[in-house]
This record gives sequence, structure tokens and C-alpha cells, in this order.
Amino acid sequence: MKKFALAALMAVGLAGAAAADPIEGTWQTQPDDGAFAFVEISPCGPAFCGVIARTFNADGEYQSENIGRQLVIDMVPQGEGEYRGNVWRPSNNKIYIGKINLNGDQMELKGCIAGGLLCSAQNWVRR
Repeated sequence: MKKFALAALMAVGLAGAAAADPIEGTWQTQPDDGAFAFVEISPCGPAFCGVIARTFNADGEYQSENIGRQLVIDMVPQGEGEYRGNVWRPSNNKIYIGKINLNGDQMELKGCIAGGLLCSAQNWVRR
């Protein structure tokens, strides 16, 4: 009976690990205004959110006032590696319509205006 219970617990644990969305994890942003960050993306309700975990500039790691702030906001999976939600840009403190296209350990993150017609993109890599 103990072996069965242990096997059942392991199966549930492995199923949970296998069910993790590919966007989850730590991502390194592209430099913006001379600095970049590590962003932790995890579930937030039915969507995914990303919080700034560490920040870096030309001198190395530093303690930005933005650590702990949400950068990726309510990104909802659309299928085939696409997500839609919002993105906050620290350098101008504005929130944009966000789009993510995920391809393995690389993502293209876009911040858009005009209903999503005009976008600026960054390429992030998984850490």
C-alpha cells in the first residue's frame, strides 16, 4: 500500500511539473536605456505575470527601485506560443498593449499603441 501511495504522489507531482506553461521561468530582458533585468514569469489567475527580480547596468547588478514591480501584466495564452495582455515600460512609466511570441528559450515581447497597430519589440532569452 505504501508503494502505491508513493507512486501515486510521484505521478501527481510529475504531471504537475509537465503541465507548467512554457512561458514560466526567469527571462532576461533586452537592454533598455542602458539597463536590463531578470523577470520572473509565473501564473497569476488564468494569465501570466512577470515581476522584475534583478537589475543590471554597465557597472553590474544594482538595486533598482523597480525590483518587485510587475512588468508583464495579465498575459493570457492564445495558443501556439502567443500571449496577449499588457506591458509596463519602466523608463517612461507607461503601460502598453502587450504581445508575446514564444519560441523555445526565446521570446519576442511587444508593447503596442493605437489598438495594437504600432509596436516596439524586445527579444528576451530564458535564464
